[in-house]
Formats: sequence, C-alpha cells, structure tokens
Amino acid sequence: MQIDINCDMGESFGPYIIGADEEIIPFISSANIACGFHAGDPTTMRKTVQLAQKFSVKIGAHPGFEDVKGFGRRNIMISPQEAFDIVVYQIGALSGFVTSEGETLHHVKPHGALYNMAAQNKDLAEAIAEAVYKVDPQLILYGLSGSELIDAGEKLGLRTASEVFADRTYQENGMLTPRIQKNALIKEDELAIRQVLSMVLEQKVVATNGKKVSIKAETICIHGDGIYAASFARRIYNTLKDNGIKIKGV
Repeated sequence: MQIDINCDMGESFGPYIIGADEEIIPFISSANIACGFHAGDPTTMRKTVQLAQKFSVKIGAHPGFEDVKGFGRRNIMISPQEAFDIVVYQIGALSGFVTSEGETLHHVKPHGALYNMAAQNKDLAEAIAEAVYKVDPQLILYGLSGSELIDAGEKLGLRTASEVFADRTYQENGMLTPRIQKNALIKEDELAIRQVLSMVLEQKVVATNGKKVSIKAETICIHGDGIYAASFARRIYNTLKDNGIKIKGV
C-alpha cells in the first residue's frame, strides 16, 4: 500500500523561504507551490521549486484567488471563464520556473476558497478542470475526495488525486467543516493521526456527528503553517511507514 503526502508551500514573500517549508519537505512526496495570487512571488516560487527539486518531491501549482489580504480564503464571486483564466495564468507562471530548473510540472491543486467552492460548484469545477487540461492533459488534478472537482477532472480524462486532510474535520456529506466553525480544525496530534490511519487503511472518516463516512484517500494534505507543523509532518510520515505504508507521489 502507498499514499502521497502533499503540503502547500512557497506561501511567503521576498528572498527567503519563511515558515517550516525546509523542515517539512523531507517528510512529503508532493509540494503545492503558491503562484503569486494568494501568496508567493517570483523569487519565492523559484526557491521553492529548487527546494522541491533537492528532495525529489513532485511539484504542483497551487492557484488561488487574487486575495493576499485574505490569504485566498475568502469566497469571491467569479464566473467560470474568470476561473479558467486565473488558473491558466497561475499554472503558466509556476511552469516557467519549473522548466527553467529542468523539471516537469506534476499536478495542480487549487487553493483555499477556490478549492472549496469548486468542491461543490459544478460549473466552477469544470472551468478549473478545463484550464488544467488545456494547459497540459498530463497534469494530475488534486481535489477534495468525492467532490465536483474530482468528477470534472475524470470526465475530461485527466488523472485525478482524491485528497483527504489530516487536520480538518468532516461533515456527513464528505465535505470539510467550514473554517468559520469552531470544530473545523483538529488540534490534537493523536486525533489527526488516528483520522489519517482510518482514511488510508479503512477508507473511512468519522464525521462531526459521529457517523463513519466512506472516503477515497489517494493523497493526504498536511498544513505547513502551524506552530508545530514540522514535528507533526514527521509524526505522520513515521506513523504511516510504521504501518507498512509507502510514501510516494501519485
């Protein structure tokens, strides 16, 4: 059995990589690199691509809304055509740095509110999937397991990666609990690790109402912006390996 571990990276600005990216990257297999809209800038993008290259980590574009102040987590009303355009634009921006380093772009994972809206909005999901397909049909589309985004990618013939979250709680319909709710985040490492093992080994997750929900887990997202993000990444990595699960990109 194998699983991909992905993490959002390059979400800073300036000549230095800020945060835990350098500490986390040994324990992941895929990096989703911010493309300059919600975070990131040209220098940060280049340095994060180089960091991923150094550790043989798969490189993905992480396009989001143009909303630095809200870190791309605020819903913005956008047409499918606008969604198509901003995704193509951001993939192109990161792809330039990937090519310049002699690497190949591996996947695309939308960020924040764009990701969450596309999980339930069919038209938005189809526009994002079409953008990925038209840029490069070999790219893998990462999306929330059981979401409209995964369905849209599969209908176009894209390879998809059904994503689950280590530190987020789930609703009975398989969707993530909105961040505005108090119980959206799992703050205890043991609970997060237990949830990961359940999703990977049993393909089940316990929803906030206590019901077990079926879930397809092909890639696990861990967040790199917590206080103990690096130590948590190490624990997840080691726990999976101890259970005979290989960490490998999709």
